Amino acid sequence: MNQRTVLLTIVLTAISVFQSQAQLSWQKKLEQELPLLGHRNWIVIADSAYPLQTAPGIETINTGATQLEVVKAVFDALGHAEHVKPVIFLDAEMAHVPEADAKGITAYRDTLTKLMGQRDVQSLPHEKIIAKLDEAGKSFHVLLLKTSLTIPYTSVFLQLDCAYWNADAEKRLRAALEK
Repeated sequence: MNQRTVLLTIVLTAISVFQSQAQLSWQKKLEQELPLLGHRNWIVIADSAYPLQTAPGIETINTGATQLEVVKAVFDALGHAEHVKPVIFLDAEMAHVPEADAKGITAYRDTLTKLMGQRDVQSLPHEKIIAKLDEAGKSFHVLLLKTSLTIPYTSVFLQLDCAYWNADAEKRLRAALEK
């Protein structure tokens, strides 16, 4: 082999190792942090152009993975968590992005809908969701998993809620405390 081929092989190997480590690190991070997260924490699966936010509680990790791969992994992890469940928010804009302006958006929406299954999903304008994250990041941890997706308004926002307590139980408790 000539020197150029050897150098190219080394560079490609290094890139491959780095990408594998990045993929393992976001999955490991999710596995490590999920037991620590509770209600009022967030997990965000973001597209590649999502901005690096500066609120102190927002931690951004570049996964190097596809959006749908990360969404599936996060839903799988949350499906095994007994202490939290997600309240799902999507950008309201996503439903209106035309295929002509964002190639692949239709297939993405269809696959995401299948991954969501029967879960309740709320749609809000992107800026309102960002404002919620900014506010949450002042006091609570937000784990933001950035992906390789290059389609706008496709981020999936998961506000965590308590899985073993609900609004009706809280209402009864508050009523009992007022007596």
